[in-house]
Amino acid sequence: MDFTEFSLIYPNAAAKERHRSGASVPDIDLFTLQELGLLEAFSLKSGSLADFVTTDEEVMRYRMSSLADMLACPELAEMFHRLVPILNDILELRRLSADSGNSEDYLSSITEIELYVSSVEVLHKGLQSAKDRITGPAFGALTSLVTELAESDYYRELNQKLQELTQRVREIKSVTVGVNLDAQLRPTSAGVLSINSENFKSGDVLDKILRLSFKNDQYTCIADLVPFDKKQSENQKMALSLAFNSAINEIYRSSLRSWKKIIQAYVLENTEFLLNLMPEFEFLAMATQFLRRLQDKGCALCIPEIAPMEAHAFDSKGLYNPCVALKIEDDVVLNDLVFDENAGIYVLTGPNRGGKSVITCALGLAQVMLQLGMYLPAKSAVISPVDAIYTHFPTGADDTIDKGRLGEECARLGEIFDCVTRDSLVLLDESLSSTGSFEASYIAAEVLGGFSHIGCRCLFSTHLHELAAEIDSINARAKQSGGVSIDTLVAGIEGEGKRSFLITRAKPDGKSYARDIARSYGLTYENILARLEDK
Repeated sequence: MDFTEFSLIYPNAAAKERHRSGASVPDIDLFTLQELGLLEAFSLKSGSLADFVTTDEEVMRYRMSSLADMLACPELAEMFHRLVPILNDILELRRLSADSGNSEDYLSSITEIELYVSSVEVLHKGLQSAKDRITGPAFGALTSLVTELAESDYYRELNQKLQELTQRVREIKSVTVGVNLDAQLRPTSAGVLSINSENFKSGDVLDKILRLSFKNDQYTCIADLVPFDKKQSENQKMALSLAFNSAINEIYRSSLRSWKKIIQAYVLENTEFLLNLMPEFEFLAMATQFLRRLQDKGCALCIPEIAPMEAHAFDSKGLYNPCVALKIEDDVVLNDLVFDENAGIYVLTGPNRGGKSVITCALGLAQVMLQLGMYLPAKSAVISPVDAIYTHFPTGADDTIDKGRLGEECARLGEIFDCVTRDSLVLLDESLSSTGSFEASYIAAEVLGGFSHIGCRCLFSTHLHELAAEIDSINARAKQSGGVSIDTLVAGIEGEGKRSFLITRAKPDGKSYARDIARSYGLTYENILARLEDK
């Protein structure tokens, strides 16, 4: 049974090593996940979610098969829920042992082995109950490994021996202590005379009356030991407890030492295997919980088709923002979004609170979830991995004190250009909103031309409706250097200023949005005149 290279989220040792070395790790950091809103709905306690993002298509497919089993078999999530606290207890036991510096703590060794056996039992029971519905290679392999382990003669003998030892330890109710005295009745040495399966009894007269026994025997106390008096400090009590534990360890040393040497390597190896899988257990459990919450709300989830990175594909039908979907009571609005030869870059315009930021984040979330190896929030999707996601969202950065808001925005855009490649995704939400529309439109046109020349995918959500009029000229200049095409998207309005949150591929009409909004607030010229006449 070789557990050393097993993983629930990496298909083989080579894929795991590529990730560990950074060869298949995209530039998608925790800050980006925070800006997209993912960490509010899906975060990890024992690690960083960004550490799991990959560009390896094989890894993504392997994880999706693991999540398929998790979604189909709720008992697997329950298995992890029961297993992780046991493994945390093992870690805490090791930490306490390391802090004490006692490498010969046999009682702790028994406890760790007992916890290990418990973890195997939890795994075996959970996997056996789900094995007929498991279809993915990860849980299939784990089931085989754990079944072979749990049903082996060695494991059965280990379990039997453990039960015998723990029974002996648990039968200890008291110890008889002997103290040698010198001629002046001063203690010269002390030791444990016997280990008893009965508690000692108080020698008080009242206690004797209640027991209807006035005789003294070997289990009757004639004087309390001072350090356990209520007036003693915790350090004094701890010192005596450690002394007794040391004595008991010494008594069991002979029977445990040879057995421990035989099983120590075996148990440590298999325990390390489980401890090393803890981050994977948590990742799969939390990912499943996130997806199941969406399923329970009736939201669509799909297994995406993964296109090669060089295909630069993004074709989604019925895309939505999963984090928003979990917050609202109404049905979430679905949108289609496609990057193709006619649009590698989009300029998205529309009314305030019309869904521009929501769809911008939805695009980023779909990309991240793909590269985490998850199901996607859409009816269908064909997507290529990216080597990085760069966001330029509104921020209150401290740098604005020295550079001003516009200067800070331009500096951040410059940093993106220092890193972005043809295989990257760039998301700009209300960028350049710190200046007037004339200056903002000019800078935006230059920035879009630069991204077009690079050939990256980009969504620029903006209030600059007049920027759409410049798209043709930007495209004309960019195509001379082989740039990708830029197109426009519009966040829709149904009329009377009512937002539909539908995103359509069309030319914006900023005046119509303004007219509808002005009318809804009674701010058309006619409304204003009528209001003045009524005064």
